[in-house]
Amino acid sequence: MSTHRPPDLGRAALDDTDRLLLDHLSRDGRASYAEIGLLTNLSATAVRRRIDRLRARGVVRGFTVVLDPALLGWGTEAFVEVYCRPRTSPEELLASLRQFPEVAAAWTVTGDPDALVHLRAADTRHLEAVIERIRKEPGVQRSRSSVVLSQLI
Repeated sequence: MSTHRPPDLGRAALDDTDRLLLDHLSRDGRASYAEIGLLTNLSATAVRRRIDRLRARGVVRGFTVVLDPALLGWGTEAFVEVYCRPRTSPEELLASLRQFPEVAAAWTVTGDPDALVHLRAADTRHLEAVIERIRKEPGVQRSRSSVVLSQLI
C-alpha cells in the first residue's frame, strides 16, 4: 500500500480573484471590503464572502500590524547560522530562541548549519551581546553571523 497522498486540491486551489484579493490584503490588511471591491470589481459583500472562505480554509491565518524596526530603535539586523550540538532537537532550539526578543524569525535549514536566525538589535554592541548569549545556550555549539548592510528588496 502506498503512503503517498495526492495534494488536497480543494485547499490549495486559488483562482485569479482570490490571488488578487490576497495581493491587496498583503499590501494593506486594514483596507475595507469596499476599498478592495473597487480594486477588484467586486461588491463589498462578495469580497467579504471570499475573504471569509480564505480564512476558513486557512489561507489567511490572521491580520497583523507591521512595525518599522528602525523607527523603534532596532535598526541593526543580522542573519546568524546556528550550529547545534549532536542530538539537539528543533524543539530544544526553539525553546532557547524564544527567550530572546531580538529574534525576529528562525528556521531549521538544510546544509551545514542547523538553523538560520534573523536578529534585530539597537546597534552592533547590542547585536554582539545577543549573539554571545545565543552561543551560550546549552544546545548551541557555534554560530556564524552576517550583519545586514542594506535591504535590496
